[in-house]
Amino acid sequence: MATPVSLVADIGGTNARFAIVEADGSLGAETVLPVADHATPLAAIDVYLGGIGRPRLAAAALAIAAPIDGDSIRLTNAGWTFERSAMRAQLGLSRLLFLNDFAAQALSLPQLAASELHQVGGSAAEPLAPKAVLGPGTGLGMAGLINDQGRWLPLIGEGGHCSLASADAREAAILALAWREFPHVSAERLVSGSGLPLLHRLVAAVDGLVAEPLTAAQIVAGALAGNDRACVATVETFCALLGGIAGDLALTLGARGGVYIGGGVVPRLGELFDRSAFRRRFEAKGRFAAYLAAIPAYVILCPAPALRGAAQALSIAGALPYGMKGEPL
Repeated sequence: MATPVSLVADIGGTNARFAIVEADGSLGAETVLPVADHATPLAAIDVYLGGIGRPRLAAAALAIAAPIDGDSIRLTNAGWTFERSAMRAQLGLSRLLFLNDFAAQALSLPQLAASELHQVGGSAAEPLAPKAVLGPGTGLGMAGLINDQGRWLPLIGEGGHCSLASADAREAAILALAWREFPHVSAERLVSGSGLPLLHRLVAAVDGLVAEPLTAAQIVAGALAGNDRACVATVETFCALLGGIAGDLALTLGARGGVYIGGGVVPRLGELFDRSAFRRRFEAKGRFAAYLAAIPAYVILCPAPALRGAAQALSIAGALPYGMKGEPL
């Protein structure tokens, strides 16, 4: 009989990523499936397992882009809703762990190699100081990581839904337009892949530019090409707002261990992100500018860090904090 393996997944609003944890702890058979192509997470898991020969599962850890609370889970930016107990029974697992997707991202940080990170400003990270991670993908996730006597543990929250703040009159005008449409304008509302089309429309209105409705991918492509003023202005505003958010998170967590930027948007920007207002806005916190100037920011180049974090969560499940729900062996 084949040796049982563990399944890990990173389920976001757009894509669901899957892998198998090999006996040596490495990840194998990594696969990406579009969330919209499958009615439920169980359907996607079934397609994935069928494609790799249906190995026998011993355990699974699923990183979900949603709050993990109670038996019923609903993805924040997609239509999937499911029950933890039903999934555990249908998969036939004695151990099934659920964790927030950015808790998994946080757990991956100590495992990332230097080649999987691109530093944007700051100096060296303090080795045992708290770390912060945030990432504009379909939504905007955030988490922290703290060291407890040599063991790294995640801090789990929903910081992407905190209120978005402006830093100048232009940004205040953009937010004023957003407030006409939404009673609460969160960071995620504008600083995310799903928020880019709205930000594009608002930036064009405030800057007096003509702009046709575009998807997030088209906006990023137009900014990278440099031939669309509205796209360039939108992405520059996006990076500036992200810098302010990241600086706030660094101050809140005391993240002298570094601020790490994941998600699907920023890694696509390349040198445009390096040249943007991100770092200037990250440090623009008045009396604490020097404090922030020393903190390094890193763009995560690893395509699926949450899969590594999910595998790490399985290995330390007994020490996981509130907000990471699992079943014991």
